[in-house]
Amino acid sequence: MMDNKDTGGRQTVPLRRPWDLILVSGFTILAGFAEIVTGFSHKFFGITTSDVALFTIAATGIGLSYLASGVLILTMKKWAATVAVVLLSIDIAGRILLAATGLYPTDTAKNTFSLIAGTLIVALVALNIGWKWKSFA
Repeated sequence: MMDNKDTGGRQTVPLRRPWDLILVSGFTILAGFAEIVTGFSHKFFGITTSDVALFTIAATGIGLSYLASGVLILTMKKWAATVAVVLLSIDIAGRILLAATGLYPTDTAKNTFSLIAGTLIVALVALNIGWKWKSFA
């Protein structure tokens, strides 16, 4: 018989994180960190961004939401996954807003491609959470 003193008498199930959620979460954390750094440096792998203070603030917020989403995914809790999807949606809206207001330059093919690809990746991370919904407790 199991002793459940540490869990308040509740049965516990060992936490098993699917390997793909671990990879997605790790990527999301790294990408969020890269977004934050890019917000301050205004350069990332040959892609240049606006050096306006408003862009720096917005890009940092977008990066923080991306990074936080990755951390929340690792908790394997449904409430955290829900918050992660909300944060990823804010990330997508922020990217679109930056482009629409001209704060994210789309004057080169490289910048335009990076904006579209980055936004698509964020959307795929959110979809992945939905696909793996049953993995969250």
